[in-house]
Amino acid sequence: MTYLNHITEAIGNTPLVKLNKVTEGIKGTVLAKVEYANPGNSVKDRMAIKMVEDAEKAGLLKPGGTIIEGTSGNTGMGLALAAIAKGYKCIFTLADKQSKEKIDVLRAMGAEVVVCPTNVAPDHPDSYYSVAKRLNEEIPNSFYPNQYDNTSNTAAHYETTGPEIWDQTNGTITHWAAGVGTGGTISGTSKYLKEQNSNIVTVGIDTYGSVFKKYKETGEFDENEIYAYATEGIGEDILPKNVNFDTIDTFIKVTDKDGAVMTRRLAREEGLFVGWSSGSAVYGALEYAKEHLKEGDVMVVLLPDHGTRYLGKIYNDEWMRQQGYID
Repeated sequence: MTYLNHITEAIGNTPLVKLNKVTEGIKGTVLAKVEYANPGNSVKDRMAIKMVEDAEKAGLLKPGGTIIEGTSGNTGMGLALAAIAKGYKCIFTLADKQSKEKIDVLRAMGAEVVVCPTNVAPDHPDSYYSVAKRLNEEIPNSFYPNQYDNTSNTAAHYETTGPEIWDQTNGTITHWAAGVGTGGTISGTSKYLKEQNSNIVTVGIDTYGSVFKKYKETGEFDENEIYAYATEGIGEDILPKNVNFDTIDTFIKVTDKDGAVMTRRLAREEGLFVGWSSGSAVYGALEYAKEHLKEGDVMVVLLPDHGTRYLGKIYNDEWMRQQGYID
């Protein structure tokens, strides 16, 4: 018989799919790494299981413990799968801008969810960062993975995502593009790929309202860059330790609208029913590709999660009209 001992063993080995219609006029080949094929429907499954297993080895997570994490939803789902497999409880804090679907699915997986305000500073006591830290301090036998600064996040992608992409492209990849949030996905993957071929160009996709692009270009953390934005899962108003700017060659910023519209195009034109940050990643990658990709180049862009997380937003025509994203 061929079977898995638990659903977490299905994490990884996701497909690489050629983009055809949205890349019209682009030289070279653009391939999508479809991470919704993971069992938790997102790229975050990879680092969630890695953070849990590394914490167990270090004695930070003990039997009967509670995992407490601040998440935009997908990391929570990955941690919930790991917790179910290993017998832990979960409490997740989310900002109130996150989709209802993300909150509902975490509760469906047995997690307790605490919704926190979006428009407060990271160090404000009510921010989802601060609430997660406080709960960790108050609840005995609990573990706070802190995906932003936990280097197991980066290590997961160095060990899995990077080697998969290198093997799937037979070492022909010339450009690697991904959205930047916690930074683990882009940094860990880029580190591995650049060790195989130092000429590979890494393109980070950022959003307006986030600090990453200006920090990369000037070394300045400019608080004037920070303002509210709607896109979920990319951009930050902090500098996570997992964002290794040395492994990222350049940043492209994408508006909420451009990301949302591309997300809808990927579903209708490519059959890829993906989440909002996937649209942002593809839009930004193609903006870079229009100017820089040559015949024979191979760009891989990562699609982080699935469209079911955004049924009430991106895939709701009335919501899209209210935001001014479609006529």
